[in-house]
Amino acid sequence: MERKPKNIFLQGAISTSFIADNIQKHSSKTGIGAHSIFLGQVRSDVIDDKTVAAIDYTTYEEMALQKMHEIREDIFEKYSLTCMHVYHSLGSVKAGEISLFVFTSSKHRKDAIEGCEEVVERIKKELPVWGKEIFEDASHQWKKNT
Repeated sequence: MERKPKNIFLQGAISTSFIADNIQKHSSKTGIGAHSIFLGQVRSDVIDDKTVAAIDYTTYEEMALQKMHEIREDIFEKYSLTCMHVYHSLGSVKAGEISLFVFTSSKHRKDAIEGCEEVVERIKKELPVWGKEIFEDASHQWKKNT
């Protein structure tokens, strides 16, 4: 089944109520036997004696959505998933808040878990999203994904 690119971007942090609502919506899908969820949270790393207070995420949205569509298609082809939901923050997200939410579902746990893990790894490596670490003293540096 051909899928269309989906908008994955939300302004600011991803709220816990948004995450809970997304999970709750799947209770009526009784063919699903497993979910796997990844939540990326902004860390308050200390770098050169300065503490990260937030990350400001930016992207080239059209390019990022096309790349996410390619990742999504590859994952659906490789794993037997019922559904996949990906949300990534843009703009400022404070330390302790959620900036990435990946949610995969399938009949069996192995596909849900492995599919979720591969989506997260590919997002970190391939998606053109940049994070500017904002320190408590208002200085900043560009984040390097590891």
